[in-house]
Amino acid sequence: MRALVTGGLGFVGRHLVEHLRRSGDEVVTLDHQGDCAVDVTDGPAVSAALADVRPEAVYHLAGWANVGASWADPLAVLRVNAEGTLNVLQACRAAAVERVLSVASADVYGLVTEAELPLTESSPLRPTSPYAASKVAADALAHQAYLGYGLGVIRVRPFNHLGPGQSEAFVAPALAARIARAERAGRDTIAVGSLTARRDFTDVRDVVRAYRLLVEHGAPGEVYNVCSGVDVAIQDLADHLVAMADRPIILQPDPSLMRPVDLPLLRGDAAKLSAATGWRAELSLRQTLADLLDDMRTRVAAE
Repeated sequence: MRALVTGGLGFVGRHLVEHLRRSGDEVVTLDHQGDCAVDVTDGPAVSAALADVRPEAVYHLAGWANVGASWADPLAVLRVNAEGTLNVLQACRAAAVERVLSVASADVYGLVTEAELPLTESSPLRPTSPYAASKVAADALAHQAYLGYGLGVIRVRPFNHLGPGQSEAFVAPALAARIARAERAGRDTIAVGSLTARRDFTDVRDVVRAYRLLVEHGAPGEVYNVCSGVDVAIQDLADHLVAMADRPIILQPDPSLMRPVDLPLLRGDAAKLSAATGWRAELSLRQTLADLLDDMRTRVAAE
C-alpha cells in the first residue's frame, strides 16, 4: 500500500513509518522537514503534495500535541489541529484517497466520574483544555468529511501512549529524563508535578499497530478508542521508573509543574477496536518504561 504520513517525523510518526515499512508499505512523510516539507496549515501546499504523491492511504498525525502548553496559545493550537485537519481532508478528497486515518485524542472526553468508566466511543465529549477543544473540532471535521463527501475517513481517539523517542513535554519521559540526569550528576532528588492523576497508557508500538489495522479493517465513518483498558496512577509510573534507577531517587513536589486543569481519571474501552481488527496491547508497561528510560539515558548522555 502507498501511504502518506503527516507528522511522520514526530514521536508517533517515526514509529508508524517504521511499522508501515516493515509491513511492506511504501511510505512518504509530510512534515516540516519530511519527504514533503509542508506545514499542514498551508492548504494549497498540502493539496499539491497529495496530488503529487497520490497515496492510497493517509495517516494524519500532524498537529499540536502538548496539552499543558496549549493554554499559552489556544489560537495556534486551533489552527494546527482543526484547520490543519481540514486542509488534509480536503486534499485527500481532491486526490481521491481511499482511506484516511484521522487521529484525535482521548482528551476530548474531558472530566468524567468513575461511574462513567470505561469510556466508550459513545461517551460524551467535554473538552477542558484548548488542546482538547481543538481535537473535538478536528474529530467533527473528519466525521463531516465522511458524511458530507463520502471520504473514507476512520477516526481514532488514542489514550495516553508512551515509549522511546517521546518528548519531555509529557509526564513519563519527563520523569525518565530527570532520573537519567540525576544518575549522571549523582543527585538523589528530582522535581515532580502532581502524581495523583490516573491514565490509560499504551506503548506507542502497540498504538501504531492499531492504526495500520484500522486502515485495513476499520469501517469508514466510525471512531475507535485505542487504549489498554487499564488506568495507572502517575505515582505508579514514577515509582516504576525510580525502581529502575541506578541510585536512590527521592521525588520532590514542584508547584511550577502543575497544570491549570488536570483530568483526575481516564480509562478507555477498546472492545470496538478489538472486534474490528483483533488488536490487543502486547507490550507490558514495565517493558515500555524500561525502554523509555534506556532511551532517555542515551539522549541525556549525548547532551
